[in-house]
Amino acid sequence: MQDELNLGLLLFIPYRAMEKAVLDALAAAGFDDITLAQARVFQRIDRNGSRITDLAEASLLTKQTVGFLVDQLEGAGYVERTADPRDGRARLVRVAARGTAAVQASLSVVAEVEAQWTGYLGETRTAQLREALTMLREITDPYQRTNQ
Repeated sequence: MQDELNLGLLLFIPYRAMEKAVLDALAAAGFDDITLAQARVFQRIDRNGSRITDLAEASLLTKQTVGFLVDQLEGAGYVERTADPRDGRARLVRVAARGTAAVQASLSVVAEVEAQWTGYLGETRTAQLREALTMLREITDPYQRTNQ
């Protein structure tokens, strides 16, 4: 058995820790009705809105699953569906006012986690890590958005 963890797992473990910190903070701030699955779809919504098919592809989930999660997010006031200005037959999922408030509530937690990691790794290693991961994104993220 291999003792060394693969890079994918080494990337996922800290991501999962940040994700948990954000969800815990959101729950404490009154956004306690958003699930992990909903959050993973929510964070992929483009600032100009996203189609369900695009969210499904980026989330690696079925359109039916994403539609179900978006229905839940919409019912809780985190997102809204609007007409797609490029195609009147299509609908876009957009972040609603409550979703924007949740995002704002999460920003300080993300900053705290990154500060904790920087304190542990040091400024130089953190900058190198960010640079390396940004470079790696070029070949691993076909769903790059401009609002991230």
